[in-house]
Parts: sequence; C-alpha cells; structure tokens
Amino acid sequence: MSDAKYPTGGEFLLSETNPADCFTPEDFDENQRMFSSTVDGFVAQAIAPIMDDLEYNGNTSLGKGLLKQAADMGLLMVDIPEAFGGMGSNKATVMLVSERIAAAGSFAVTHGAQSGIGTLPIVYFGTDEQKQKYLPGIATGEIMTCYALTETGSGSDALAAATTAVPSDDGSHYVLNGSKQFITNAAYSDICIMFAKIDGEQFTGFIVDLHADGVTIGPEEHKMGIKGSSTCAITLEDVKVPADDLLGEIGKGHHIAFNILNVGRFKLGASSLGGIKMALEAAVPYTKERHQFGEPLCNFGLIRRKIADVMTAGFLAESMVYRTAGLLDQAIATLDKSAADYDLAGIRKVEEFSIECSMIKVFASEAMALAAEEGVQMLGGYGYCSEYPLERYYRDERINRIFEGTNEINRLLVPGMIMKKAMKGELPFLQAAQAVAESLTGLPSFEEPGEPEYLEDEAKLVANMKKVVLATLGLAAQKFGHGLKDQQEVLADIADITMAAYACESALLRTLKKKDRDGEEAAAHMAAMFTLYVHDATERVGTWARNVMSGTVEGDELRTMMAGLRRLTKHDPVNRTKLHDVIAEKVIAADGWTVG
Repeated sequence: MSDAKYPTGGEFLLSETNPADCFTPEDFDENQRMFSSTVDGFVAQAIAPIMDDLEYNGNTSLGKGLLKQAADMGLLMVDIPEAFGGMGSNKATVMLVSERIAAAGSFAVTHGAQSGIGTLPIVYFGTDEQKQKYLPGIATGEIMTCYALTETGSGSDALAAATTAVPSDDGSHYVLNGSKQFITNAAYSDICIMFAKIDGEQFTGFIVDLHADGVTIGPEEHKMGIKGSSTCAITLEDVKVPADDLLGEIGKGHHIAFNILNVGRFKLGASSLGGIKMALEAAVPYTKERHQFGEPLCNFGLIRRKIADVMTAGFLAESMVYRTAGLLDQAIATLDKSAADYDLAGIRKVEEFSIECSMIKVFASEAMALAAEEGVQMLGGYGYCSEYPLERYYRDERINRIFEGTNEINRLLVPGMIMKKAMKGELPFLQAAQAVAESLTGLPSFEEPGEPEYLEDEAKLVANMKKVVLATLGLAAQKFGHGLKDQQEVLADIADITMAAYACESALLRTLKKKDRDGEEAAAHMAAMFTLYVHDATERVGTWARNVMSGTVEGDELRTMMAGLRRLTKHDPVNRTKLHDVIAEKVIAADGWTVG
C-alpha cells in the first residue's frame, strides 16, 4: 500500500504528465512478456488447427472444450485473486492478455465472457462464501459462466429491464421470471450473472444456476461475424434462486453492471488493438507480393497512405490502452491488499477512470474498423474472399462498436462523467474552463519564440486541444445547464475532442519517454506517427469545436469565441505525403506492425 497521490480520471485535462510517469508497452517486464508468449502458444496450438471450423462453419460447440484448454494454461485465472485460485494480475497484464487473445478470433469473445464479465462481478461484489464457492472452479474451467444484462426491450437503457425477482415468504429464495438476449456462452454455461428487479423496482444482481428448473436456453443466434462464439437467449420461468446467491446489495445492481462495463471497455480496447496488428500483418505482406503496372502495390502512394494511417491509429490506440493500464495500476497500488474489502475498493478505483475506459473503447474499436476496412481495400477482390483472413476481420470487428455500450452511448458518457466529477468537486474543471474562456475573449499573446525543443510545436497543439475541451464543455454547460444531457450532438463532438486530446497526449508522452530513454533516432518512427496524427486531429478538433460553438451561442458571442478557437487550432501544415512514406517504409520492412 502507498499513500502517494495518483492522477485521477479526467485529470489529464487539467495537468501536465511527466513522460517518465506514463506506462507504455516498452515497460513490460519479463513475466508479462512470458505470459504474452503463453497466450500466443495457446492460439497456435489450440485455435489455429480448428480455425476454419470455428470461424467459417460456426461450430459453437467447440467453445467449452477450448475454455478448458485455456484454463489448463492459466488463461482463465488472470483476474481472479490468488486467495481463490487465481493470479491476481495487474491491469497491464490483463490488457496484454486481452490484446494477444484477439488472435483467437471468435474464441476471444468466448474467453472474455468466461474470464471477464462472467467472473468479475463475483470477484468485486461477491461475498467470501460466493467467491469460495465459484471462483476456484471458474479459474480451472470446471464452472462455466456468462453474463446476462440485455433484454429484448432494454439494451443501452439497461435499467429498463423487465426481468423480475420476487422474494419467497420465508426469505430463503427469489423467484425469477423474464428473458435475456444475446448472451455469450449461454449454451454451455453452468451459472450466469443475471440482473432482475426485486418486486419490479429494485435492480439487483444474482448468480443463477442455469441447470435449475425453469431455465430455458434458446437456439444459437446466426450472426454476421464472430460465428464461432455461442450466443443464445435465456428464458426464466419461476426459477428459484437461493437468497445466498443474491449478488451485492439489493437495489444496487447498477453498480455491478456499470462497473463491469468499465472493465469490459478497457479490455475491448486492448482486444481491438490486437485486431489492428492482425490486420496489418495480413495486408502488408500481400502489398509486397502483389504487382500491378510492373510494381508491387506497396510502392504506390495511396497504398502507402493506407498502411501509414492504419499503423498510426494503432500506435495511438496502443499508447492510450497501456497509459490507462498504468493509471489503473497506480491507483490500485494505493490500496491495502490485506484489507477485507480490497477487491471492492479495486473496482471503485477503476470506476474513477470511467472516462478513460470509454475513450479507449471508442477510439480503439474505430481504429480497428479503419484497419479492417483499409486491409480489405488493399487486397482488392481477394480481400472480399474468405480465403484471406481480412474478410473475417471485416465482419468480426463490427460488433466491437456495439459491445460494452455502443460507441454512441460512450461518447455521451465522456463529457457527462467529466461534468459529474466536476460537480462532485473531484475535478476543478469549471474553474479551469472559466480561465480558458476568459483567455479566448482576451488579446492574443505576442511572446517571442525561443529555441525550439523536441516536438515543441506538436506539444503545443496537444495542450491547445485540452484547452478546447475546457472551452467547449464549459460553454455548453453554462448555456444548457441541466439540459446539457439532451444535447447529444454537442456532447458527441466534445467527446471526440476529448478523445483526440487524450490519444495525442498519450502518443506524445510515449514518444518523449522513448527519446529520453534511447535517443531521438530510436524514437523517430513514433515521432513521425504522432506528428502525422496530431496535425490531422487538430483540423478535426477545429471542426468539432465550431459545431459545438455554433450549436451553443450566436451573434457577437459566437464570433468572439470563434476568434479564440482559431488561435488554439492554428498550425502550420506538415508534408503528409512525406510522413506517410516514412511511416509506411518502416511497416513494409517489418511485414506489419512496428513502433521502431
């Protein structure tokens, strides 16, 4: 345990971060790298030989056996505390496993349902008796588990669930009735983390025995992608659940559901990152082998631009994912590991970073969408054929923007959570926003520039992006008040500005850390990718901010704010063609993903 203060969620907007304090993939220790190799070995040994049956025949019956094989290699126990048969790994290791298991295709979804959302509600909210009863078996694959929140009439609006739980007269059990939809692993799970309303009102979590009388598992859903994962409905008719299997507190099921979604979001960000790397590794070698007009495709400018843009988006996603892992681990390290409520306190630390969790989910899943889209395009007609893996990546990635809260919902959450923390006094956001607003309406600075530092101009663009977040969200909060929650387009644009700021700063910190550790030449590839992205993002930030301001104020006030915005988003253009060429050359030489 440490008494040291740590940066809380959203604080990046208000303070500077020392590059040395930012966790990056270059900081993985030997144990983490070995565990990553274990995941790669599992994929090669257990998944690769049956990939076609799993992915193209949609043989969902393979999932249960594969989970048991994964358990034998320790892949189901990463998140489970050591006291209950697990490894109790830190969040950086958890994210690394999520990234590497992406190569298992549909099984990555199967694995996540078992080891993540099907397990963590018990880890964080279960009683000691529930943990002892279920977690050791989950870790070894003897108990299969799943998670049921979505219903036919409630998806994003989870609290509108219609499933009911009525307590028995003697208090010994609850009687559950209702149905859940799109439940991964339902076909072969033994238990399910399920949510129902006690007496139709109090949203509460339960651990439900899926072998109990009254439980019906529906047929497999026929899906566009992730065909090898099992997805079924669960129907409950007068199912008796022992009172001892009520999870958490009565009426506090939303704490379980929303906190587990936070964990799912950062894991999905890491998994999407794994998909980006796979897409590059599938597309780039093809562009070297395929010739048109007497030259390999990789020699053509528009192909090189695609390669560079995908690699750059992936680099920023990776920087965000592991920066966030480091923040989570730093916060959790302040807890007393011997305390009885350590696990519950841990999920509360994760909750503090719900802003970052939402951002990496959206950013990484959309970067993966770009990677699949451009990968198919680089292969042309072959990319559309199932003979090549990009056809599957293209289908599979689509669910990532729906899983764990749609990207639209997560965009609304980002500014909403910033304002919530501000109103609770956890972030001095409003004071900072007021200061930026005053600076925008004042005279510009005419300071003479000094000797330029490494990436100084680009670092200023990042700092200005953070000011744009403060200006736009502060302005919108002032003008709309409590009605801000209904201004969805305004909120979404502010979320995109915030994501751009976090992504660019994460990449900048990683690049500076690499330069400080190994020199400018070693950091050159990172610097090129960061430079390309930050200039492109600055243009988009200007557009998003104009949308917010024009949708919030008008007349002279709008003109004044726009003048200030132009100062914040002003930048000299860079030679994008040259940067694309420099970045692509490295990626082509590496046959795929490389950070230099």
